[in-house]
Amino acid sequence: MDGLVSTEWLAAHLGDPSLRLFDVTVHLRPSTPGPYRIESGRADYQGGRIPGAAFLDLGSELSDRNAPLPFTRPPLAQIATALGAAGVGPDSQVVAYTTTTPMWATRLWWMVRAAGFDNVAVLDGGFAKWAAEGRPTETGERRYPAASLALGNERAGAWADKADVLAAIGDGAVCTINALSPSVHRGDSATNYGRKGHIAGSRNVPYAALTNPDGTYRDEAELRALFDAVGAFERPRVICYCGGGISATMDALALTRLGHPSVAVYDGSMSEWSRDPTLPMETGA
Repeated sequence: MDGLVSTEWLAAHLGDPSLRLFDVTVHLRPSTPGPYRIESGRADYQGGRIPGAAFLDLGSELSDRNAPLPFTRPPLAQIATALGAAGVGPDSQVVAYTTTTPMWATRLWWMVRAAGFDNVAVLDGGFAKWAAEGRPTETGERRYPAASLALGNERAGAWADKADVLAAIGDGAVCTINALSPSVHRGDSATNYGRKGHIAGSRNVPYAALTNPDGTYRDEAELRALFDAVGAFERPRVICYCGGGISATMDALALTRLGHPSVAVYDGSMSEWSRDPTLPMETGA
């Protein structure tokens, strides 16, 4: 699996006994103090889902409950336990989708792949495309039988921390990419994570620029042009970040599928970086 599957592929494989299909929708609702509050997408899932799909809660089941920041990736043991309880075994084919932005599905894809489990993909276009095509849906919940899953070592270089990002500033071998909107990147948006602007030296490839109007990823030539414009393929390593390590995974998926040899996601992203006034930030494009 190369990171994405089409609605056609999924329709043809819904009956596969190895398929484990999950809705992983999360909502970020405006909040004061902000920038948002987290709301599970379980109600969306119960109101309409792809046949056979179960629900995985990224905010609780697949986040580190002891971390100070939301959505922090959990230890490997917690990932293995949560996936096993959800029915994922060593031979499962995992496909994730959402009813909203694909970034929650790409977050699961990145986390599971980084944990050493490669047979995972994102439904390109998600539930909206599936429903728009008139494909069948169901209501209510379902669960897969629990399975046993052991995960080995984390994929080397898949995650970056604050020290890695700081060391990358001025390093010609690393391209640091901000996946947030241009206005947040520039610092002229009302939305910010405590300080306005972006990590010093980082470039902007907004996650929203990666997809077509129907929510599918743009073709490879268009995606390559976006990343070439910021020099991503001129440098041997890329670190992607955003507000909390979620939308950054959309950029990471695109770069990985385009063949970049070394892509990392800064898990703490701006939620961590902006809290430390000693860490350099810039405004403007």
